[in-house]
Amino acid sequence: MPDCVTFDLFSDQPRAALWPLLGSPELYPRFFRGVGSVERTGTTGRHPRYRIRLTLSGRPVEHDMRVLLSRREEQLVLETVPDTGGCLSVRLFDDPHGTRLKVIYFRPGVPSPGRAPGPADVRSWAQDGLERIHRHLRGTAEAWPPDRPPSTRQVANTLIAAGILTPARPDRMVRQLRALARWGATLAGGYTAAAARSPRGVAVIDEDGARTTFAALSTDANRLAAALQAVGVGPHGTVAIMARNHSAMVKTLLACGRLGASTVLLNTGLARPQVAHAVDRHDVRVLVADGEFAPLVAGLPLTAVLLTGADDGPPGQPTLTEVIADTPDAEFAPPERPAPIVVLTSGTTGTPKGARRPTPKGLGAAVALLSRIPLRAGERILMAAPLFHSWGLSALQVGMPLRATLVMQRRFDPEACLRAIQEHRCTAVFAVPVMLQRIMALPEEVRARYDTSSLRIVASSGSALPASLVTAFQDAFGDVLYNFYGSTEVSAASVATPADLRAAPATAGHPPLGTRLAVLGPAGEPVPPGTVGAIFVGNDLLFDGYTDGTSRATRRELMDTGDRGYLDAEGRLFVAGRDDDMIVSGGENVFPRPVEEALTELPGVADAAVVGVPDDEFGQRLVAFVTVRPGARLDEDIVRAYLRRRVARFAIPREVVFVDELPRTPTGKVLKRLLLEEEWAPAAGNTHFR
Repeated sequence: MPDCVTFDLFSDQPRAALWPLLGSPELYPRFFRGVGSVERTGTTGRHPRYRIRLTLSGRPVEHDMRVLLSRREEQLVLETVPDTGGCLSVRLFDDPHGTRLKVIYFRPGVPSPGRAPGPADVRSWAQDGLERIHRHLRGTAEAWPPDRPPSTRQVANTLIAAGILTPARPDRMVRQLRALARWGATLAGGYTAAAARSPRGVAVIDEDGARTTFAALSTDANRLAAALQAVGVGPHGTVAIMARNHSAMVKTLLACGRLGASTVLLNTGLARPQVAHAVDRHDVRVLVADGEFAPLVAGLPLTAVLLTGADDGPPGQPTLTEVIADTPDAEFAPPERPAPIVVLTSGTTGTPKGARRPTPKGLGAAVALLSRIPLRAGERILMAAPLFHSWGLSALQVGMPLRATLVMQRRFDPEACLRAIQEHRCTAVFAVPVMLQRIMALPEEVRARYDTSSLRIVASSGSALPASLVTAFQDAFGDVLYNFYGSTEVSAASVATPADLRAAPATAGHPPLGTRLAVLGPAGEPVPPGTVGAIFVGNDLLFDGYTDGTSRATRRELMDTGDRGYLDAEGRLFVAGRDDDMIVSGGENVFPRPVEEALTELPGVADAAVVGVPDDEFGQRLVAFVTVRPGARLDEDIVRAYLRRRVARFAIPREVVFVDELPRTPTGKVLKRLLLEEEWAPAAGNTHFR
């Protein structure tokens, strides 16, 4: 490979159209394969600096570069920092039919799998990116994703790789398959099958160390179902659960599944009026709750309240443990209809709504997850994510066919999490991003006390995963992190593997097996390459609508997620933010997430959120809410000066408000609507944010 590669390219587009894309290195990942991320890191004098992540022969490599020369619509020159002789020059010349580009690489490094790139590879790579830019400028839309259901072979191979299908002990496998065929791929069916296949296997380890086998879990669920039936719960009844993670919650879900009764999972962060609203809206007659929530449900129009017994409650009220012990063994036939499960939305922008989760038609939900996250039979999964959340419920549903042991934690504590991983030799963790943030906030010497070498998988979902956290976590714990992007409404949308996250830390990855994903424009059409649009998803697990009778828009059997994003040159998804998060300031569309990402890179910032507020001059203006790490000293001028080197001028917040903490849901999503309320304002009586 020569030290210098020079070649010409031709574009039928004018220089004025090409320059905003070629002159903006931040946009290169959208058009050039192998460019995972380009992050502006500051300026040296008048020269912007960037950190560029390239995938070279399958291995991500970072380069620090600075803009040596930038002449509008004429030439861009990037050189490596420190100067190692690496340099890229792109010069634009007018042509009667468009623009001629002269490209010069000194010691180039471009994607080429398995071997060092030659001059022809470099030219081909640049031409490929330019073609993608052409399609973007012409408005040539991407094709609709093909509707190709996974083949029987793909499904079988995924299940075999996970150890769900195995020739070992064929008698037990036959009993397992018979149970699944009889009950279907519901939680009740899955755990009945697991009890038939591995009766002595440990299904749940509670926080106090108590262990429940699959056989005992199934027996207790049958007894509880009989007790619920005795107080009037039947196939058309509804049971609400307000509990933290423990075996009693799993038993309740299985018992409702035995009866065909609906289950409403109540967020443990709800206030009494929200609990009362959910009980009334879903016609709940029986409520199962931890003792700590008894005051929230006292006096509600319920037939029965059962306490889980997982903690102390009011004296005299029956507990699940007592009810199960006092009820004879029972057997149940599969109900005529599978038991519906209703998950409440997070309520980050308003009142939480009930979303009816569909009953899996088979093992499709598990196959989708397993096609991107290589969980295996017999895993020990630490359940840090709450079971009432769709991500925690997904972990329970995928753990079911894997006959995994679920290690439960009632409340998340970062050091207790590491201790549990060491004590139980956990191989996987299901968590939300704020939990990973809190683990990384522990002093390094504290993290080093615990042996986490058993970990193969840390699966995160529930809110945005900051790029800085991705890199720091993988540097500390190895390449074990998987970023799952989905929602209560669309289930699995995409998954980023550790390799994806090393190449592009901010990505949400690729869709799993059986999922179609498209980025659509205002008229519902696929958008050109690199264009931000509405994210639509299609699979067999789209939700059945909200319990208030509303739903989400669909296009060609794809459902609107409510998020906006784009696909990069490798087909990886990047989420820009919620539709209702977009801020229009001075005619410019601004999504908070890139600004928040930049803020979390500032030393001393522990957490950050950006919101839009009304402004007489600009329509809206940006306000940043920042929490500061202990011992750090920051002020508004430092924050704004830092952002001037990292984000566009119109994306710099007009105000920076320092707060002790950000209001979050129990699953870690920032409640931005609360940031503008009185108690979060920077001073008493300050209402100018509203």
